[in-house]
Amino acid sequence: MTERERETSTETILRSVQEGKLSVPKAARLLSGGVTTDLGFAVIDADRSQRTGYPEVVYCKGKRVEQAEAIMVGMRDAGLPVLGTRASRELAERIGNRFPEAVYEEEGATLTIGSLIDPDEREGLVAVVAAGTSDRPVACEALRTAEFFGSRTLFINDVGVAGIHRLFARIEEIRQARVVVTVAGMEGALASVVAGLVAVPVIAVPTSVGYGASFGGLSALLGMLSACAPGISVVNIDNGFGAGYQANLINRQKVKHG
Repeated sequence: MTERERETSTETILRSVQEGKLSVPKAARLLSGGVTTDLGFAVIDADRSQRTGYPEVVYCKGKRVEQAEAIMVGMRDAGLPVLGTRASRELAERIGNRFPEAVYEEEGATLTIGSLIDPDEREGLVAVVAAGTSDRPVACEALRTAEFFGSRTLFINDVGVAGIHRLFARIEEIRQARVVVTVAGMEGALASVVAGLVAVPVIAVPTSVGYGASFGGLSALLGMLSACAPGISVVNIDNGFGAGYQANLINRQKVKHG
């Protein structure tokens, strides 16, 4: 739990009202998760972690650099750790000038300021398995997302079905995970193969990697949705963030409940 979460916990809020340090209307707003910061072009949901357990994430693509920067600065000023996805090098440099602790992972285009959980305290294990090197950017986004939210991770690259012996050589490592994220373009067959070899949930991420008939990832998406192996859930094309977030939720629940 972060310092901000401790300060705005239900017990603290109620005690502050009892002691006359906090008005009833403000307490009601805090308890409803309604604390926001309006930047004009965006509204920061400062209390999302109160409702969902995790803070808001900034999707940087499509925003002007100065807009994404302002949102991240506003979140950091509110005491929140920050994860930005699809972040540019220019944005990373601007954030780095303000926050020396910021970390930019260029391959997955993720930008973090601070950490939700200390890296030494990450729990469980999420395996991120990429079919090919071309799938790495999406896989890295999934990997960094799961790490940011508190999961230990294992990254296994270039084990697609065209050389399936490479997957079999790493399968015992993959079986140690509590949830597996498979990342593949082309026909997306990796998800079915992995799901038939492990006893944990598999989250399939179709990527836009492939020649013309792959239709920008649509072939992989449909293949994963049509998979015969049970235990597979599918996120949108190139949505490494969504897969990493979901994998962390599964992993942390299994840690919590044994």
